[in-house]
Amino acid sequence: MNNQPRSLFLSTFLALSIAGASVSAYAASDSQEVTNARHETQIWTTYALSPYLRSNKIEVTVESGKATLKGHVSEEVNKDLAKEIALGVKGITSVDNQIVVDANYPVPLVGSERSFSDVIEDASITTAVKSKLLWSKSTAGLSTNVDTKFARVTLTGTAQSAVERDLAARLARNTHGVIAVDNQIKVNAMKPSVAQSSKQAVNEAGSDISDSWITTKVKSTLLYTSNVAGSAIDVTTNKGVVSLSGKVNNGAEQALAIELAQNVRGVKSVQSKELTF
Repeated sequence: MNNQPRSLFLSTFLALSIAGASVSAYAASDSQEVTNARHETQIWTTYALSPYLRSNKIEVTVESGKATLKGHVSEEVNKDLAKEIALGVKGITSVDNQIVVDANYPVPLVGSERSFSDVIEDASITTAVKSKLLWSKSTAGLSTNVDTKFARVTLTGTAQSAVERDLAARLARNTHGVIAVDNQIKVNAMKPSVAQSSKQAVNEAGSDISDSWITTKVKSTLLYTSNVAGSAIDVTTNKGVVSLSGKVNNGAEQALAIELAQNVRGVKSVQSKELTF
């Protein structure tokens, strides 16, 4: 009996098995490298966006779920924060925190070029300010541009009254993250067109604005505002009547929450008996 075909078959089978194992091992290794790189990017991006860590140069390497951190920070709490952020990334099981705490570590000065985190934060501020102006029925006649750089907001455009102009600045100034506001809006008390008057009448009446839209915008406005604990305030709306409930820190915060809710387009009145401090 000729055993050559059988021997050839076995040799071929073994060769293919070894090759398959090599390909699988390579694919597994490649997949692990991709996972490591993704974890490193997630951790680094969070550091870059953190106001407490973005000025520090922290190196991050990840190997099979273990993150190694190197660099310098000025305070122990920042070192701990870096570790907690890394552990918060799904897939990270341990952290070798080699960050050195140095009280004399020099924090880089703000230059003319914005960092990645600065651009993201400024864009977020601009969006929040624009949204608050758009949703407010008290700024219906406002035509303005919002520009943010290093958390400093510049408002330009026109308003129909000084009250409208000042309110725009106030809404911007009370937005989370804003350091300063340069209000360059000019008052142009021209009589609004028929179309503008009709639009404003609809906004004031709130006839085309749903309760769900109002609830969402009131809640968002409160969350965007720095002097209000928006997450602690519940908002419901029924036929344009907004009800606020929850607990705030003081009477000033309560009054501001009511004012902000009242200024949202479509709101007919605000009930705040259950908003206590």
